[in-house]
Amino acid sequence: MNLKRYIIELGVGTDLHGQDVTKAATKAVRDAISRSCLCGLVEVFNLKNLNEMVVKVHVAAPYPELVRTEEVLNQIPFGRKDITVSKGGMEVEGMLVPGLGDSVNSILVVNVCVTVYVDLDWNQNLFG
Repeated sequence: MNLKRYIIELGVGTDLHGQDVTKAATKAVRDAISRSCLCGLVEVFNLKNLNEMVVKVHVAAPYPELVRTEEVLNQIPFGRKDITVSKGGMEVEGMLVPGLGDSVNSILVVNVCVTVYVDLDWNQNLFG
């Protein structure tokens, strides 16, 4: 495979109540992919099946071990998907509201980077 980056998008997601890093991570992925139209994959690269692209997601979360990776990847509608989770993001003081699922008074912030790759070897007629 001759993978080349096509687009990189960054996203931020929060969980204001409940301290659920997965909820914040899914919001961050939706934030990242909501600003892109990948029309060049079809119009320039002549991609016939969007599941042929490779999508790598890097999640930076305050509690990386608690991220439910399948739920995060389910936000990506197409492609061969891969995920990496590392420590990052932020936890800041919020407001404790037990009725909203809070166990502590913190807000979780998660950052993501979503990178879409194309395999230049899949159609050598375009480039060679």
